[in-house]
Amino acid sequence: MTGNNNNFIQKLYLAFTLLLLLMVFGTAGFMLIEDYDLIEALYMTIIVISTVGLSSVSEISQETKLFIAVLIIISVGLTTYGLSVVARYVMEGELRHYLKYRKVKKRIVSLKDHVIICGYGRNGQQACVQLAHYKKPFVVIEKDEKLIEKIERDQNILFVEGDATNDDVLAEAGIGTAESLITTLPDDSQNVYVVLTAKGINHDLHIISRASHDRAYLKLKRAGANNVIMPDKIGGTHMASLIVKPDVIEFIDVILGKSDENIEEVNFANNGKKFIGKTIGDIQLQQRSGVNIIGLKKQDGSYQLNPDDHVEITDTTKIFILGCSEEIESALKHLNG
Repeated sequence: MTGNNNNFIQKLYLAFTLLLLLMVFGTAGFMLIEDYDLIEALYMTIIVISTVGLSSVSEISQETKLFIAVLIIISVGLTTYGLSVVARYVMEGELRHYLKYRKVKKRIVSLKDHVIICGYGRNGQQACVQLAHYKKPFVVIEKDEKLIEKIERDQNILFVEGDATNDDVLAEAGIGTAESLITTLPDDSQNVYVVLTAKGINHDLHIISRASHDRAYLKLKRAGANNVIMPDKIGGTHMASLIVKPDVIEFIDVILGKSDENIEEVNFANNGKKFIGKTIGDIQLQQRSGVNIIGLKKQDGSYQLNPDDHVEITDTTKIFILGCSEEIESALKHLNG
């Protein structure tokens, strides 16, 4: 779509440029043939090109009449060319696409703490579905025309057409104000480049990258990716686990899927600051909302299941709560109330 817009603008610029050159040519011609001054020559040129039919500033010679005929023929050709460019742009729906793209760009500019998804392949599409489910704003970057057409059919997806390895494209997607970035490009080297570029622009960005091979894992981590996911390895592990402990895996899938039961992460640096310095038991989340605290992430990055009520809460503490949507909403209100 961007390429079509650029092509249209280039053709339009060409038409205007040729028109200006024609005016210069006509003005110079009248000055040489009829010895008009600049204003008179320009006036005559505009009259001829616009075909308004006004009278000339003086009697004209046969040479001037021939010159005027040439000007009219050229101006009609240029006008036809310009109108055909605009008509084609409108009839092919490109104008509608252009206006929609401008509207999308305005919406992207207003985003903050959103997620950027690089690549709308199978993994990228699944990421979009999950983020939309959790009402997390996101922007997709894609350069494949067929995938762009697929994205356009969904009115709710904000996107930028272009190469995710390009700094300007990342900037257009709002990387400066983004919270996270997911790169799902099929080429590991491209993912490494995206991670390096994105981290260089926004150092605080949380980056999750796809990897196809084990050797790319360390490269992506060194480049600045916080998490590296290998879909093939995860898929194989998941299938094997369904054989060894099927009910456990299916139960987890239900919780992480679109069921009414959810696991929510609570960061006390953002929620429940008033409880910093107190203990897990002091929060009384289960009594107040019905949720269960099933896990805790410590300052050193380690995890603890079913944390004890005497564990002290710090500004780096994260807890994981399990409950239905209403219970989780009630718990968050209690923490921030």
